[in-house]
Amino acid sequence: MSQPFYVAPEQVMKDRADYARKGIARGRALVAIRYVDGIAIVAENPSETLRKVSEIYDRIAFAGVGKYNEFDQLRVAGIRAADLKGFQYSRDDVDARALANQYAQMLGNIFTHEMKPMEVEILVAEVGLEPAADQMFHILYDGTVMDQRNVAVLGGDADTIGERLRSSFEPEVELDLAAAVKLGVSALAGPDRDLSTSELEVAVLARGNGRRCFLRVTDVGVAEILS
Repeated sequence: MSQPFYVAPEQVMKDRADYARKGIARGRALVAIRYVDGIAIVAENPSETLRKVSEIYDRIAFAGVGKYNEFDQLRVAGIRAADLKGFQYSRDDVDARALANQYAQMLGNIFTHEMKPMEVEILVAEVGLEPAADQMFHILYDGTVMDQRNVAVLGGDADTIGERLRSSFEPEVELDLAAAVKLGVSALAGPDRDLSTSELEVAVLARGNGRRCFLRVTDVGVAEILS
C-alpha cells in the first residue's frame, strides 16, 4: 500500500496565499478616500454592468476586487446578514465592524479548510453621523482584517498605488468630493496614462444623502468633477 505524500502545513498555506495573490493581482485596483462629508470610492472598471462597488445597508458600502463571481457572493451574503440583523433588532444595530468580522470568519474558514481560497480582497466602509465615526475595513483573502483610517487601496499593484495616494493625501487638509475623486483617479492612473470616465466607477457614502447615504456617481458627474 503506497503512502500518501506529506506536505508541510506551512507550505500548503504559502501555496494558497500565492495562488490568491496572483488572482487578485490580475484585477484592476480601487481606492477609498475620506473627505469632509463622507467616503469616496474610486475603482478602475471598464464594465458598464458588473459593479465593484455596491450598497450594503443604509450607511454601509461594499467594494471588491479580484474574481467577480466570488466577491459578488460575499456582497449578497453581506446584504442578507445586514437585512436580517436590522429586521431582528434595529437598523442602528447594523454596523461595518460586525460585517467585517463576519466576512473575516468566512474568508478565513475558506482559506484554511477549502482546497482553493477565494481570489478576492474586499472593503467594508461606513459613514458615521460625525466624521470621527467613519470606518473602513480592508479584508484580505485569508480573513485578515485591517482597519483603515483615511485611505484604503485594494487590488493589483496596490503597493505602488498606495504610495502615490499617501504621498498626495494630507490628513490635516479637508478634501471636498471633487478633490477626493481627483486624488483617487490620479493614484490609479499614475504618471504614464490617463483614465477616461468610461473606465471608472465612482461611488460615495455621504452624510448629506439622508438615511441611505450611498450614491453612485454617473459618468457625466465624474466628467464634471475631472474637468
